[in-house]
Amino acid sequence: MTPAPGDLGAILLAGGRASRVDGAAKPLFDVGGRTLLTAAVSAAADAAARPITVVAPVLDETLPVAWVREDPPFTGPAAAVVAALASWAEEEDPTWTLLLACDLPGVGAAVQRLVDDIRLLPSDTDGVCLADASSRPQWLIGAYRTHALRAAASALPDDGRDAPVRALLDDLAIAVVTAPDDLTRDVDTWEDLEEARRRAEHAPEEPS
Repeated sequence: MTPAPGDLGAILLAGGRASRVDGAAKPLFDVGGRTLLTAAVSAAADAAARPITVVAPVLDETLPVAWVREDPPFTGPAAAVVAALASWAEEEDPTWTLLLACDLPGVGAAVQRLVDDIRLLPSDTDGVCLADASSRPQWLIGAYRTHALRAAASALPDDGRDAPVRALLDDLAIAVVTAPDDLTRDVDTWEDLEEARRRAEHAPEEPS
């Protein structure tokens, strides 16, 4: 079950420096026949998210998304979220916002897990994020109440420039849910990319 229209938006972070892969555009890596960016956009769209905003230079003009950049570029994920929220009309805010990195081969299943979990959250909880097998929170695989994100963003000094995403979320009441590695595994290195492609080759085909 997906949220009703207007209940969910998405901010996708795709503009990092990717220094561990020699500055390559990680969101454009092909895994399983589509780019990681396309997979993230598709996951958000399948969850009926709108708006869908990608914080990055325009990487694929065919995608049905809005593009924004943090100012100045490469000033971190908190600044990226601030820029995305600033591009939304506050009076049209969705209730929830998916916050996703664009280097997640398992993003479809991760988003479905988040959508399922937000329906179970107490009213005084500001969001949910997945954690890896070691219980380390993956803040950029999360769904957060948009009003709480806006309040946190407005409290950041210097529009969040050079601040980690933890600084943005530090004062929010967030449920952290341990999830299978397939949902939280990202692509940080060339070895990660090779492994993701191997897994995609051996994944069972989805029913048509």
